[in-house]
Amino acid sequence: MYDVLAMSKDVTSHYTSGDLFDRLAAALRDDGADPDRPTIAALAPYDQFHGRGLEATEDVANLLSLLASDHVLDVGSGIGGPARYVADRFGCRVTGVDLTPVFCEVARSLTTLLGLDDRVSFEVGDALAMPFADGTFDAAYTMNVSMNIADKDGLYAEFARVLKPGARLVLSEFARGDGPEPDYPLPWAQTAETNFLTSVEATRSGLEAAGFLIVQVRDTAAESKDFGARSKALVERGEKPPHRSVPLIHGEGAAVMMANSSRAVAEGRTVPVEILARKRG
Repeated sequence: MYDVLAMSKDVTSHYTSGDLFDRLAAALRDDGADPDRPTIAALAPYDQFHGRGLEATEDVANLLSLLASDHVLDVGSGIGGPARYVADRFGCRVTGVDLTPVFCEVARSLTTLLGLDDRVSFEVGDALAMPFADGTFDAAYTMNVSMNIADKDGLYAEFARVLKPGARLVLSEFARGDGPEPDYPLPWAQTAETNFLTSVEATRSGLEAAGFLIVQVRDTAAESKDFGARSKALVERGEKPPHRSVPLIHGEGAAVMMANSSRAVAEGRTVPVEILARKRG
């Protein structure tokens, strides 16, 4: 049996290091951007803390097919990049929930600086016990979060609880592939203690058991490899890569984490996927 409280502390500590807001401000200044007047474009290399960065967020947003009247849930919202992108693009409301308090603090500060706090908000909370009433949201998504959650059935049940009937749900994550476990550390886990990859088939069956209809499953390994190749080419030309959130969050350990993650995808040990589901009813 897992010690849920201890595991939650392990996950939170993995993502907490020093003064994150000051590090982000310094990175923006180095880019020639004003940290007191950031833009969504200037923040994008840093506030999209998942594989393929903004490109993956755009894919998720396309699948959600949102209206301005929708209220959207972002589970594992990090420092808020996807939530702000979705709210700005569609004019809708977005509520993020994340286990890591410093992420929520930085997310709120950035959202205020961007003038989006009338539509975007963040709550500190557990994805397995979200602080929202039943049937609150018109749509939901999560990006590179479920790998840290052991109780997948509990997660899917909680999605079903807070979503309205017919609501769309998009999971953009890494699934378990073939062969041995990936090497550690990874961007989402220092050790196997907080890495809970599961297969695409298990995810599909778990969502269906929780009351979802699977609409689409897409393997995005080719896109991930292409993104990696393009990023490498930029670095070799002396330019900055388009995705700089892992170094921002994890500092000196980021290079090893990213190398391990890329190798796991290349060897088929992990499989990046996008899953679109709809709540029945």
